[in-house]
Order: sequence, then structure tokens, then C-alpha cells
Amino acid sequence: MNLNDIIFIDNLPSLDLHGFDRETARVAINDFINDNIKMKNKFIVIIHGIGTGILKETTKIVLSNNKNVLEYKIHPFNVGCTIVNINLTK
Repeated sequence: MNLNDIIFIDNLPSLDLHGFDRETARVAINDFINDNIKMKNKFIVIIHGIGTGILKETTKIVLSNNKNVLEYKIHPFNVGCTIVNINLTK
């Protein structure tokens, strides 16, 4: 299964970043990824919203710099969410 196969995200673990600032969002995203690695969740959802795009850009930067992230993409039917594929093999 890959990111293109995921349509329904309701059953995936999610992190809602509404109300966060950049630095808090960065820490929360990295902690959320680490927690889901421990729980063996391969796919997660980060809800950053649309707004001004600050949280969306922060999410993109954090995910691109995290060595545990294999790939990520904006949800095709909800541009306020990013779906993330986590590397569970270590």
C-alpha cells in the first residue's frame, strides 16, 4: 500500500495543528512521528488547515527534514491535510 491508495483518512492517526505556532508545530510533528513509529503506524495524517499557509509550509519543511519520513503528500480531496508514510524498518 502506498500514499496514492489512501482515500479515507478517518481511521488513520492524526495530529491537528490548528492554533499552533511554527516552533510548537515543529516539535509536535516530530513527536507525533516518533510516537507512531513506536506504535507501528505506517501512515499518519497531519491536519494543518488552509489559512495563511504558515502551518502547511512548516509541515512540509519538518517532513522533508525528518529521516523517518519516506514520503508525504497533500490529501487529494482535502488540501488542509497531509498524509505521511513513515519508515518503520530500523
